[in-house]
Amino acid sequence: MLLNASGCLDALAASDVARSLDAFVTKTVTPEPRGGNEPVRIAETDHGMLNSIGLQNPGRDRFLDDVLPRLRQLEIQLWVSVGGFAAHEYAETCAELHDVTIELNLSCPNVDEAPESAAEIVAACRDATPLPLYAKLSPALPDIAEAARAVQAAGADGLSLVNTIRGLELDERTLRPRLARAVGGYSGPALKPIALAAVY
Repeated sequence: MLLNASGCLDALAASDVARSLDAFVTKTVTPEPRGGNEPVRIAETDHGMLNSIGLQNPGRDRFLDDVLPRLRQLEIQLWVSVGGFAAHEYAETCAELHDVTIELNLSCPNVDEAPESAAEIVAACRDATPLPLYAKLSPALPDIAEAARAVQAAGADGLSLVNTIRGLELDERTLRPRLARAVGGYSGPALKPIALAAVY
């Protein structure tokens, strides 16, 4: 099954590309609108890219009222990436969704994380919805297999592996971080062995 990574494709602007996938994963939706982090938010590196977007999105209400209905018109299978800053925020969004698969973004490196564990968030969401739940985990976890077993026991139907991993790029002239937030999520070819190790 071929899916895009959450946030890397705008299905409404590139509908032909979205329709070529087996399912389309939305950008992460949070309860309140988020403008994202201050620029500079993207920096190329020798072997990949750093991003510090910061979960920019229109918020749950506008997503449900405007974005999701337009995505449904594309007649493609939809996965909605759900984020939040507490377990109840994730669960409240899950309860509002219907006829989609849910990916719980439990691993964004560019925002503050919820105080609850991944398993606690999954359990709250499982109580809120019968829809398929996938837990997106970070490759930086000290024992990703243990985390995977915990979210499975809490009610996750599957795993999404992996999110980006934290990285930093310096300006060669000033030796200052190239991203405004300094650290960002690292992706690209160098992430593949890390992702494969997590899957393994």
